[in-house]
Amino acid sequence: MGVTAAQVLDQLDELRATVATADAVLPVGGRTHWEVGNPPTTGVEVRAPSGIVAYDPAELTVTVGAGTAVGDLAGALGEAGQECPLDPRAPAATVGGVVAAGLSGPRRLRYGPLRDRVLEVRFVTADGRLVKGGGPTVKNVTGYDVPRLLVGSLGTVGVITEVKLRCQPRPRVARWFETADDADSEAAAAGLQPVDDAPPWPAGAHRGRISVQPSRLRDLAPALDDVHGVLWLAEVGVGTVHVAADDPADLVAARAVATEHGGWLLREAGASGVDGFGGPLPNLAIVERIRAALDPTGKLSPGRLPGAPAPAAAAG
Repeated sequence: MGVTAAQVLDQLDELRATVATADAVLPVGGRTHWEVGNPPTTGVEVRAPSGIVAYDPAELTVTVGAGTAVGDLAGALGEAGQECPLDPRAPAATVGGVVAAGLSGPRRLRYGPLRDRVLEVRFVTADGRLVKGGGPTVKNVTGYDVPRLLVGSLGTVGVITEVKLRCQPRPRVARWFETADDADSEAAAAGLQPVDDAPPWPAGAHRGRISVQPSRLRDLAPALDDVHGVLWLAEVGVGTVHVAADDPADLVAARAVATEHGGWLLREAGASGVDGFGGPLPNLAIVERIRAALDPTGKLSPGRLPGAPAPAAAAG
């Protein structure tokens, strides 16, 4: 699944020209996280190049086109006994899409957040320029932390075209555990029992993410179980609980439970998209300042994040 430099340059030239001349642009990956954030509006759909640009197993780094499917990347790294735990909802998700959505997977407590995997990015700005941020290793990175700025941006800062990721050796043995009542081993002493597969993401038309102190999860978990129609998956030790429901009222009820236990629920999908349930969204002022500086006309992923400027009207 390698790609030549000439192929990448040809695709980038076309992408830059499209972004520079369009009135509104929608970066598209595998559409597996398409419902995250506010619903996308109209615009010219653009896709990033795909394929492995460079892979150095000895340095534990891999550079890929942002349009590369995570499943394809995992297969290539697996041949060298390595992995990059991006952990998306589906293997068809693209690397650029996962970075843009900014959702860390259920192994975050063990391997750290998604943003720590991103060493370097290349992206196309609203005016069609190709910009590089970050560096091949952590030690030689100076200046603004542009890669982390793009994590969770949903395409509103720039169109991600290439990503350099930190890899790691794949564990020889991996096992998942879930809570249990009995305990006669080290794992069970923590209230855990082995399961065959990784726990599924909560499925539902309306989804959100609760942030709470990890010590409050013991009380929050049974309270969420009492909310009819709500499914949840907690990252123990991190304080993040992913919740989902088919009825928006059930998600509202989950938000009330989270508040009672000192937490806060941010809607990720469904209804009006990103929503603070009547309360102010954290860091909204910062988001608005970033958008005003990097995309003043609001052409990149218009409407996907709150506080973004409206796209300029098309010329008559």
